[in-house]
Amino acid sequence: MCVAVFSFSQPIRTAQPMSTTVQRLVIAGLFGGALMTAIACAGGEMRLPLARRIVIYSGARLAPPQERMEEIYHWVDEQWDSISMDPSFMIISAPQEGPVYPWEELELNPQADTATIAYQGPPGVARAARRAFVIYAHLHLMDRQGRLDRWLPEVSGGNEFEVERAILARTSDAWLYQRAILDAPPNGILDELMFVAEGGFLDAFILTARPDAFVEARREWLAGNPDRTDAYVEWFRETFERNPPGLRGASGGG
Repeated sequence: MCVAVFSFSQPIRTAQPMSTTVQRLVIAGLFGGALMTAIACAGGEMRLPLARRIVIYSGARLAPPQERMEEIYHWVDEQWDSISMDPSFMIISAPQEGPVYPWEELELNPQADTATIAYQGPPGVARAARRAFVIYAHLHLMDRQGRLDRWLPEVSGGNEFEVERAILARTSDAWLYQRAILDAPPNGILDELMFVAEGGFLDAFILTARPDAFVEARREWLAGNPDRTDAYVEWFRETFERNPPGLRGASGGG
């Protein structure tokens, strides 16, 4: 017999076996719940529901490996516990009507103990997207406080572009987990980030969307990858049926 186990402020256990669909729906509906769901089977084995294939309107698709979902499960569980329980900082998330990229409305106070970040969606409805944006804000707070080595030791002490790339990659992983395991609904901005990261175009995505933020990194990247921008733009247009951010004019988060 298997029962569902959900990570919240305290574990929530079901008395009866539940289908995978019901397990996903229950965890997705928990108010303010964390990002976890697992199945406990006879013998004490813990496992996640099978990762689901992700398909978007253009027909582009991802098939996340189950082993990767297991890896994400462990760090995202620990990080969300820290976000929920660490009293040394505060993250304020503000819903807004239109699309917004994580970096566009992120603000850190001078004391580096409070972050404010905007995300698209009505209050209380877009909880899955909100969690991914909160993880992005949390990692920037940790960087500002000199505590990023706990979460991203490989870029602790790195330059601004290396840190931003690692934070966006981690945010993408958190969203991939929610989409594949928790059946989070589509979100245009986060789906872009997820497909870009999985497609190997994260550098091009960042440096095209934010050319003025990472001038030296962009110069070096263009010199070393003279054909990569064209390949990225072609791939992005095929995948999302629009131009990538940074090539859309004044609107669309570019």
